[in-house]
Amino acid sequence: MSTLSQASKQWATRPAEERFTSLPGMLAMLETQRAISRAAVVSSRKLRAVPLDDNQGLIIEGPNGHGYAPTHWSFGQAAQLTGAPAGYLRALPAPLAADCLNYGFQVDRSAQDIGVLLSNNGTPELRAMTGPRYGRIWNDDVVRELMDRFGDGVTGDFKVPGTWGRPLDQVDIKNTTLYAGDRDMFVFLADETNRIELPGRRDGKTGELARGFFISNSETGAGTLRVKTFLFDYVCANRIVWGAHELEDIAIRHTASAPDRFIDEVAPALLAYSNAAAGNINQVLRGAQASKIDKVDKFLATRFGPRVAQRIEHAHVIDEGRPIETIWDAVTGATAYARSIPWTSERVEMETLAGDMLELVNA
Repeated sequence: MSTLSQASKQWATRPAEERFTSLPGMLAMLETQRAISRAAVVSSRKLRAVPLDDNQGLIIEGPNGHGYAPTHWSFGQAAQLTGAPAGYLRALPAPLAADCLNYGFQVDRSAQDIGVLLSNNGTPELRAMTGPRYGRIWNDDVVRELMDRFGDGVTGDFKVPGTWGRPLDQVDIKNTTLYAGDRDMFVFLADETNRIELPGRRDGKTGELARGFFISNSETGAGTLRVKTFLFDYVCANRIVWGAHELEDIAIRHTASAPDRFIDEVAPALLAYSNAAAGNINQVLRGAQASKIDKVDKFLATRFGPRVAQRIEHAHVIDEGRPIETIWDAVTGATAYARSIPWTSERVEMETLAGDMLELVNA
C-alpha cells in the first residue's frame, strides 16, 4: 500500500497563523478575509504599476487611481499575464520592474479583461489576478460545507487524526491538519474510531482500515478544488498517511460553472462519504480479495502496458512475498509500484488507476 504526503507537506511548511485547531476557528478567519475582499474585472490597459519611493516595491493602480500592493502570489500572476518571468522581475529595481509590467499591460499586446481580487484590512492589497471568467469558490463556503457534514473537526467521528491510531489529547497548532492562508486552504479529517475490518488483508491476518479525506481549495487561482478520499492504516506525528489506498479523487477547475459544480458534485460526495456504511466498503474490499484474476499479465498489461505490468507484479512479490492472484493483489501491487515513481503527478495518476480497479468488483 502507499503513503500520502500531502498533509505532511502542509504540516511542515505552514506558519503558525495559518494553522487552526477547529473548523469554526478556521471559518471565522476565512469569513473575515472574504468580508474585506471584493472581485472586479478591469481592462489590462487601465492597470498601471507604480514604483514606491526608495525602491520599496511597487503597487498596481486601477482605473480609479487607487493603488494595491500585490502579494507574492499575485505578483507572479501579474508577471505571467504580461509574459515576464516573475523571478527576474523580483530581482530588478522597482522602477524597472514597473516599466516591464506596464509594457505588458498597455503596449505589448491587445487589451484584455483581467479578473482581480482586492482586499483592504488597513493596507490595500491585490490578492489575485486571473482570467475574467474565473469561477471563484470561496474558501469559507468550503469550510462551512465541511462543518455541515462533519461538525467542528475535533469532536465528531471525522476529526483531526491522531498519531499511530491513538486519539489526540488536544488539537494544537503543532498537530493540527487544518490549514488556511490568504492563498489557499487544506483540510485533512479522518474517522479512526469506526474502523473497517478486512480479513486476510496482509499475511493472512485481519486488518482494520480507517476512512480519511483531504480537501483543498484556492480562491486566488493557486489550485483547483480537490477532494481525495481514501482508506488507510495510520497517521504518524509528521502527518504522513501510512497504508493508504485512494478510492476517489474529485477535482473542479475554477471555471464559470465551478461554484454550482461545487454544490452539485462535491457536497453530495462528502455527504455520502460521511454516511457510508462500513458494510458497503467491506463488500467492495472483500469482493476484491475474492475476485480471482485469470491471466494476470494480460489483465495488467491491458490497463498499464506490458512493461509497467511486469513492474507491478514484481512490486507485489517484494511486498507480499507471493504472486498476484486477485484484484486486491493487483491494487496492492500497483500502489507499491507507485511508491517508486519520483514524479508526483505520475505517481498520483498510477495510484488513481490502481484505485479504478476496485470498480471491477462493483461491475
